[in-house]
Amino acid sequence: MLSEFQLIKGYFDRPTAHTTLGIGDDAALIHVSDGHTLAISTDMSLADTHFFANANPYDIGWKALAVNISDMAAMGANPKWATLAIALPDVNPAWLQAFSRGFFDCATQFNVDLIGGDTTRGPLNISITIMGEVPTGKALKRTQAQLGDDIWVSGELGNANLGLMHLQQKLTLDEKTLATCLAALHQPQPRVMLGCALTNIAHSCIDISDGVLADLSHILQASNVTHSMGAALQLEDLPCSANSKMHLKETHMQHAILAGGDDYELCFTAAPHQRTAIGALAQQLSIKLTRIGQTNATGKLTVTLENKALNLQSMGYQHF
Repeated sequence: MLSEFQLIKGYFDRPTAHTTLGIGDDAALIHVSDGHTLAISTDMSLADTHFFANANPYDIGWKALAVNISDMAAMGANPKWATLAIALPDVNPAWLQAFSRGFFDCATQFNVDLIGGDTTRGPLNISITIMGEVPTGKALKRTQAQLGDDIWVSGELGNANLGLMHLQQKLTLDEKTLATCLAALHQPQPRVMLGCALTNIAHSCIDISDGVLADLSHILQASNVTHSMGAALQLEDLPCSANSKMHLKETHMQHAILAGGDDYELCFTAAPHQRTAIGALAQQLSIKLTRIGQTNATGKLTVTLENKALNLQSMGYQHF
């Protein structure tokens, strides 16, 4: 049986790119670049709550880190350092090898150093703290949306939730659609370059983890300083796959696009005069950026389809 330190050295001790002192001491030492502020976030992933316990461990490793990196993207921060605390029901070398490979493939793609953490025996539970740098005074926040702002989202919505519903046997997807949806579910691609570029363009930003309605609501509520802020969306305007567009009247599709969550795209608001700059940014980064509405003073978030209000059963994923 491996000891804790053998486990760490065997699966999680890797060279670092921008860390003064990483794994191996009582604490890590990092240096924040001049003119930058440290952004920090923590996410927890529990077996059979956030992922299936029998899922591919490579995908578990990738996604556990990717969802944290997405939080950095939403702040306009460049991710650099992460800590990993993991509880394991047992020491399974094959599982650990695949998990750590997925984790470090994601870390390599986004240039993140693993600088410490903890291991223990228990029900499978993964907790990651991510740290990054954002130019001082430039961080994107949920609180800065303004009345009349355009509302934008990146990429496509709903694919991950459709993949999940297929795995739950709630619907059946064709082979090509399933491959796309499972990739979105298991290996999300955080929009780091977009987030960093938006620091000089957007007023507010959030990553879509719980569903676009729930997360846009967070922006509207957080920005209610002097106004009761709302927005009106048309389901037809929301970006989704061509297959999804053909089924917008179906309840499960409406849920997937609006409230399914696990998209890890960015939802942001910006002044209308930034439309040209945002269009240029979409071309530069080869990312679909879609304007889905504007903030208003109604205090309500409404969605219509063919000019008829939708009666939604859920606004998004509920943690409790």
